[in-house]
Amino acid sequence: MDYSTRKGFFSLLLVGIAAGVAGGFVYGMMAAPPATEPAVERAEEPAAPGDERIGELVRDYILSNPEVLEEAQQVLQARREEESRQLAMASIENNRDAIFNAPEDMVIGNPEGDITLVEFFDYNCGYCKRAMDDVVEIIETDPNVKVVLKEFPILGPDSVAAHQVSMAFRKLAPEQYGDYHMALLGADVRASEAVAIELAKEYGVEEEALREAMNDPAIEESIRLSYQLADTLGISGTPSFVLGDETVFGAVGSEALLAKIANVRQCESTVC
Repeated sequence: MDYSTRKGFFSLLLVGIAAGVAGGFVYGMMAAPPATEPAVERAEEPAAPGDERIGELVRDYILSNPEVLEEAQQVLQARREEESRQLAMASIENNRDAIFNAPEDMVIGNPEGDITLVEFFDYNCGYCKRAMDDVVEIIETDPNVKVVLKEFPILGPDSVAAHQVSMAFRKLAPEQYGDYHMALLGADVRASEAVAIELAKEYGVEEEALREAMNDPAIEESIRLSYQLADTLGISGTPSFVLGDETVFGAVGSEALLAKIANVRQCESTVC
């Protein structure tokens, strides 16, 4: 076996090992020729499966060509990313109504928009505060985007209480919720029950009415469903977005989100 053939063999062998399929792959590459083949003088064949030389050959090749380790890792990483993408797509497809059409979720932007952007957020998430500006810019730039807000309090009891107040406010004054949401998320103090209630008063909603509305079991159930849905989608932090058949993690910026929106819109009008 000449050098180039040997190099190609070991490159493929290492990729197979990294993917966990080395055994079958090596065996196939090293299968003996048919018994009826004429006897001819041959270059040295690679070791048969189980031969103790295989370890030595692999070790020598790796030491001589260490770059194949990086190549194998890249192939393995690409495979894992593709597997994760396929799982995410399946999770979104299987939970489409819960993601995009849950009755307890608030909508800002265009309720009749042709593209829906779903955001999981926490009122005490610093990156969510940054993403708020991105969402506003998206709504202003593209009037056909519907934004669904998923209450996802994960940063402690203060966050849970603030979200409960916010959801109660939405029931009492839905026409003012968009402004209230932006004000609470954009506040320069930690969101809590007290902070959220004081802000609600500024919009004319009384504390007594808020506290009564907070006792609605639907609020707790909605938050529980958000946790469950996030777990299904592999979401563990905020902000996280769902757009089309993709989950987007983190405050990636309005430009990146607008590009994805354009791509989803194009895919819906053509075959991707």
